[in-house]
Amino acid sequence: MKSSLIALSLSLLAFAAQAVELEVTPQDAYARAQQDDAKVLFVDVRDPVEIMFVGFTDAVDINIPYLLVDRNAWNDERGAFQTNRNPQFIEQIQAELDKRGLGADTEIITMCRSGSERGKPSADFLRENGFPNARYVVDGFQGAAIKEGRQAGFRLQNGWQNAGLPWSPKMNPEKIYRTDRK
Repeated sequence: MKSSLIALSLSLLAFAAQAVELEVTPQDAYARAQQDDAKVLFVDVRDPVEIMFVGFTDAVDINIPYLLVDRNAWNDERGAFQTNRNPQFIEQIQAELDKRGLGADTEIITMCRSGSERGKPSADFLRENGFPNARYVVDGFQGAAIKEGRQAGFRLQNGWQNAGLPWSPKMNPEKIYRTDRK
């Protein structure tokens, strides 16, 4: 019994030692994505309609939404359409890893608009489902909204765009999540 507990403890320690930190800055994510030999999958987890209006960075490998907007279901409490987890999220991530010859221990970096509603939850979800090195971009693509003053509500602090990293108002049709092709 004692040796089983020791073995279990050592296994958990080994797992914890392998996993990378959950958070990554936009600058570090960009640097990792630019390394030729990096074993990393950089995923924009936003709904593609949001990307169409907010912008996109070609530094990501692929867009796989973590949450999809259901335009048939209105959420009165939020005053917005309902969002639901993409039921194929894990399978789609695995397919991208397979396509690149990468395993489940690959560093997967997710990025959403602000980091909190989809970035962190998607990285947590990936870790819970066998991808121990999933991470998310802190403050996401647009960053946090300014709380006070003339520009209150505008996302003008931190995040990918505000760090001066490359982005465009146009989407890359080869990387964007599309249901019109398989």
